Amino acid sequence: MPTLSSRITSLNAGGGDGWEIFYKARALVAAGQPVTELTIGEPDTKTDPAILAEMHRAASAGHTGYAVVPGTPALRDAIAARVTERSGVLTTRENVLVTPGGQSALFAAHMAACTPGGAALMVEPHYVTYPGTIRAAGAVPHSVQTRPERSFFPDPADLRRSAATSGASSLLINTPNNPTGAVYPRETLTGIADVAQEQDLWVISDEVYDTQIWEGAHLSPRALPGMAERTMVIGSLSKSHAMTGSRIGWLIAPEAAIAALIDLATNTTYGVPGYIQDAALYALTADATLEPRVAEPFRRRRALAQGILAAQNTVGLVPSGGAMYLFLDVRATGLSGIAFADALLDAHRIAVMPGESFGPSAAGFIRVALTLPDAEFSEALSTLAGFAAGLAKAA
Repeated sequence: MPTLSSRITSLNAGGGDGWEIFYKARALVAAGQPVTELTIGEPDTKTDPAILAEMHRAASAGHTGYAVVPGTPALRDAIAARVTERSGVLTTRENVLVTPGGQSALFAAHMAACTPGGAALMVEPHYVTYPGTIRAAGAVPHSVQTRPERSFFPDPADLRRSAATSGASSLLINTPNNPTGAVYPRETLTGIADVAQEQDLWVISDEVYDTQIWEGAHLSPRALPGMAERTMVIGSLSKSHAMTGSRIGWLIAPEAAIAALIDLATNTTYGVPGYIQDAALYALTADATLEPRVAEPFRRRRALAQGILAAQNTVGLVPSGGAMYLFLDVRATGLSGIAFADALLDAHRIAVMPGESFGPSAAGFIRVALTLPDAEFSEALSTLAGFAAGLAKAA
């Protein structure tokens, strides 16, 4: 066949995509072997039946044709009202682009912020798709590593140095953070804002876990002085409303950026199905208890995990202020995160994500999703801790 473009073949920079353990676990399941899945952030709470009923109603009523590309006016207004209320920053529909999930919004933001071949910063540990998304937008990803002794909060001095030396045009941050659970405090975000203004950076802020806050408070960098005009915010209903498969998200940005990004959407996604947008509008406006109901199991399992891990001294728990994951330090076993995850899957058929999937600064850590029923989750975590203790003793 003809040669594939380097744009496609270089998305993973010649390496893996970070999902190898996940693929191995799914292959075991396909072969008929039971696996306890603690890998992906798929809520065990399913989409609320009332949301699905509205989706069905809208489809049956005929909202199945082409929808207006930037999003229906009613949904854009609802998203704008939500963002205004939660952030304190006046937001209108002209600041909103509805996208097929948060991943699409991430790509669109980098298409807007980065020039072909230009540098784009991302804070590490980072979500698995970040480097490939940046490469897909034609830019070059540059990681800014964080350190466990700083609870994986970025150091503004490191950001400033990386921005100055790389000539980057954007900085991608994620709070609450996947995979670490870190919720950036105001001091950290103020430092990020200072660097962005000094170095003339776009800040691309992935805030899809903003409804899952266990300690502290969520603060969007867009709410800081001088930042609304240089910040793009990614939002989604995947995590807040357990609508992962519906593929419904948004991008918040200055009006001029949204106007340009509508052209991008016209030439790529051509919008989001209208009946899904109607269901999203219902989800955002009809029942204020939906989001707390989705989040509560993760809060509860986090507390269960803290109790289990407090009773042992091998596996370390990174302080988690939010999101639906725990980030665990398994360096005492003498294994890398990859080797530990592989050995755990082989020995106990428990699948977790190795820290190395999220960048080199997460080596020796693993990510555990809080996405199983309480009893099953507690049993799996206890088994994991016991397995780690045995490895540490043998090391």
